Order: sequence, then structure tokens, then C-alpha cells
Amino acid sequence: MAIQFNFVSSMLILVLLSISSVEGQGGGGGGVIDVVAKFGAKADEKTDLSKPLLDAWKEACASTSPSKIVIPKGIYFLSTATLDGPCKAPIELQVQGTVKAPADPGAFKEPKWIAFNRIENFKLSGGGVFDGQGTTAYKREGCKGHDYCGSLPINLRFDFLTNAMIQDITTKDSKQFQANVLGCKNITFEHFTVSAPDESPNTDGIHIGRSDGVNVLNSEIKTGDDCVSIGDGSKNLVINGVTCGPGHGISIGSLGLFKNEEPVDGVTVKNCTMTNTSNGVRIKTWPGAEPGTCSNIHFEDITVTNVSSPITIDQKYCPWNKCKINEESKVKLSNISFKNIHGTSARPEAVKIICSATLPCENVELADIEITHSGPTGPAVSQCSNVKPKVSGKQNPAACSAPIPAKPTPTA
Repeated sequence: MAIQFNFVSSMLILVLLSISSVEGQGGGGGGVIDVVAKFGAKADEKTDLSKPLLDAWKEACASTSPSKIVIPKGIYFLSTATLDGPCKAPIELQVQGTVKAPADPGAFKEPKWIAFNRIENFKLSGGGVFDGQGTTAYKREGCKGHDYCGSLPINLRFDFLTNAMIQDITTKDSKQFQANVLGCKNITFEHFTVSAPDESPNTDGIHIGRSDGVNVLNSEIKTGDDCVSIGDGSKNLVINGVTCGPGHGISIGSLGLFKNEEPVDGVTVKNCTMTNTSNGVRIKTWPGAEPGTCSNIHFEDITVTNVSSPITIDQKYCPWNKCKINEESKVKLSNISFKNIHGTSARPEAVKIICSATLPCENVELADIEITHSGPTGPAVSQCSNVKPKVSGKQNPAACSAPIPAKPTPTA
């Protein structure tokens, strides 16, 4: 993993150097394209940025030399935009201002606001903000507690990108996921900021699916759902230096709900901090349902503060009782480690590893766990089912020492 990560990083640096050298380049187009100066965009919060942005993208995409599109400082209104590739040369979109979405969820015909599609050698940067204005959507009936709100727009979609860097960008108050990564290869989020209130439903910070080589580095995520959620087909992921809270922690899954899910293989979560979250690090799969595999997962050097469920494998994941709770999960989990995880738990169940009875977890490791809980219900406990973990170093609570209750506490 480390060798691959370094190679990917080196390739990205070379790409980004070529992008950052666009100023002053001549033939074949390229150079700096200012959406205000060249295409008449207005930072008045009412004139739609869509046409100027798409016109700038069309010019940049046709250029045979690297281009940089600039959205200058100011507050802009953008109805929707899909920026399509393939393009002839690297492109950087530098957002210096704040771009606002329509507040009314009914303004969207598709579940997306801004989408980047089938682009190679792309950078999104500039310190700007994408504001989804999702407050009204959070109160929409049917979105809290029993529905996915799937028709609501995602702030930023990254679909089928190759060699991309998302750096120094903020997404806030999306009506659904903040950022969605699908079918990408070698994409890095660095100094990526997510901001949404704790009560915002289904607003995962970054959702990753069917992508190879995704890095989430040195980022701050505050939201109402998973800070990072990892879906099927995800391979070679590195999540390092992420601070999470509020939110539901960093989660793999849920897996096993749909037919033909692809394996999850190779995820490293390291040097992360969870504060006041409902979960810390977690793998969740549905009981019954469909088969799948999840392997080579490593959680290391994690700090938890007042986290309800710091360490979780939940193969009985059943939100809102929408599953076959009496059946066993068909997702096979193997080669999983939890190392140097320390801090405080908001509930007694600091460690909860509930595996499938028909496909027990294999090669699970618990090393140097130090999680305390103080409250009327007693000290922290460690619960295990259908797993025999390898244990080393300090174990507080003692590994797998507590019985599993008849009805385990459900996870969000």
C-alpha cells in the first residue's frame, strides 16, 4: 500500500506541476480563463453562473495545452452544472469565491448539483466554498429516520475521474451527500473541509464507491452522517489525518444489500480523530441479503473522544428494522486490524465485533486498545461474536470479555 501510495502521489505531483504552469502558455488555447472577465459571470447571488462556467469549461476542455478556470472572490448563484470530459489537456478549476445552490430542493431534476465527469488530470482548488443551502431539505418529511432521501442533490459528484486533486475546498450544507466519488482512479482530497449540522440526515462527508486509489488527507469533516463512507468496489484507499465530528465516524459499508456488489479490498485509516460522534471506526453489513467480501482493512492510531461506539464490526446492521434481522450476513470479512485506538466512549460498548455465524470473521487483530467509559452503567466493555481475534498489547477493556446482549444496541 505504501509503495503504491507514494507512486500515486508522485504522479499527482507531476500532473499538478503541469497544471500550475499554465499561465503564459500559448498555442492551442490554454492559459487562465476568468469567468467574470471573459464570460460575464456576476457575483450578485442571483445571476446564474451556469452558462459562463460551462462556456469556460468548453474552451478549456478543447485546449491542447493546460488551462486554469478561475471563479474570483465573491458570492455566486449556480443552478446546476455538469462538467464533462474527456478533455485534451489538464484542467484546474480554481474557485476563490462562494458558489450557492438553489435553496429549494424542488429546483433539481436530478440528485446532483455540480458534477465532474470522465476527466483526466484535473484539479479543483482555490480556497472557495460550495454552499448547498440544505437547511430546508433537512426538515423534509420522510428524510429523518426511515428513508434515504435519495432524490435530493449531492453537492459535488466526481464520476470516473483519473488522476485528480481536490485541494483547499469547502463543501457545506449539502442536501444529500457532500461529495460522492464513483468509478475514480487516483483521486486525492487534501485540506478538504465539510461543514453541516449534526441533525442533517444522509449528508455523508465523502462517499466512495467502485474506485481505486482514493486518498483523503488532512481534512476536517463535520456532518450529520458518516464523515467518510466506503461502498462496494473500493480498493487501495488511504484516509490519513482526518478529524471527524459531529458525524457517524468513518464507516465501511453498509455492504451486502444489493446484488453483484464488488469486493472492498485494501483500506487504511490512520492518524484520525473522532469527537462526539456516534461511531468511531466501523464495518457494517446487512443480515441476509446478498454475498460479498471485505478484506485487508486496517484502522490505526485513532483518537476517540466521547464516541458512542468507538470500534465496531456490525454484521447485523439493520437501521429502521428494514432487513431480515434473524438471518446471517453473507459478506465475508477477513484480515482486519484495530491498532492503537485510545480515548473515551460515550457508552459502555467500547468494542463491539459482531460477525456472521455462517461466515465468521477471519484474521481479526486487536492491538493496544485503551478506551475508558465512566457512567452509571459501568465501565467500558468489549463484546465479540463469531470471531477469535488475535490480541496483543494493552487491552482496556479486556478483549471479548463481555457477553453479547439478546438485543445488541443498534448503530446509526
